[in-house]
Amino acid sequence: MGLRKLSSANAFVVTDLVDVPSFGIVRSAKKILQGGAKDLARSMTYTFASFEMEKGGASGGINATPDEKEEAIGSFVSELTDDVSSGNLGLDAGKGITPSSFEKLTAVDSRSDIRFSQHGSDDLGTFLTALGPIVVAEQLDGLDGKTVSIEGFGGHSPAMMDLIAERGGTVVAISTLSGSVSDAAGLDASEIRSQWEERGIDFVKSVDGEAEPAWKVFQSGADVLFAGSKMGAVSHVTAEKLQVDALIPHQPIPFTARALAMLQRKGATVAPDFLAVAGPIFASWPNEGESVSDIIATATSSISSALVESSNHEDGLFLGACYRAESFLSSWHDTKLFGRPLAS
Repeated sequence: MGLRKLSSANAFVVTDLVDVPSFGIVRSAKKILQGGAKDLARSMTYTFASFEMEKGGASGGINATPDEKEEAIGSFVSELTDDVSSGNLGLDAGKGITPSSFEKLTAVDSRSDIRFSQHGSDDLGTFLTALGPIVVAEQLDGLDGKTVSIEGFGGHSPAMMDLIAERGGTVVAISTLSGSVSDAAGLDASEIRSQWEERGIDFVKSVDGEAEPAWKVFQSGADVLFAGSKMGAVSHVTAEKLQVDALIPHQPIPFTARALAMLQRKGATVAPDFLAVAGPIFASWPNEGESVSDIIATATSSISSALVESSNHEDGLFLGACYRAESFLSSWHDTKLFGRPLAS
């Protein structure tokens, strides 16, 4: 694990594998912990390895108050532009950072620009972020006739709702950082998209500004839970009371090791985050000559195949997926990694 502390801002970048092209997200807040960034980088490494890409995960943090943020992000971008231009590093704006703040890095990024192509109501990268968890859910037990809850609704989640509806599922509960909303009869995908575009995370609030607590999404009784508000969103305390058939990540590392063990004992299927969130890598490094529709087909078939192979392992889906990724890692990189993609 490599750590670079920037000289121009109170910020850092961690790379999971040293001297390897590395890619991941950067977050900004008053205090971003290096431990969390290392976990995110590790998850990204497992994603790459799961699809036989010789790349490593990266993640960064910019520590700044709201008043300091604009200047700190500008300094971060300036200091790392050459690294990104060289192709050795690729960084995306995560929580607390607007994509426009990273425009200078995006302009010199080595990854394919096809990821910004429009696909329906979303750009391709956003659509693929939504597609991965849906492919996983379909492969595991299908969505037709299932009730669904989305914990940690984000920018890609309107596309998730479209895909769930297309597959016969019904979204009955949603949570954001501002609270939650539910409807046993089902929430309308087009209406939620419209509200999201207009109000962002506050769309769950009523006209008087009130909302149900975000944690109520865990009590929706849905068959399938898509989780992703933060790392470790599903702890063992939550898992103890959770009644779901399947837990599918739609953002990295949303469950802890203890939660994984507890849910497995209860008979729930828990998908590895590093497979479910893999969709965008297929647009970042497409096969030569692939169109947008080709990339979507490649992402779908690749994620499905990886899931089938992992599910067949005698130690179960999660460990099977880990073993599969680690086997490829050992074939080209001699660093022994300690710790799998799980929240503390």
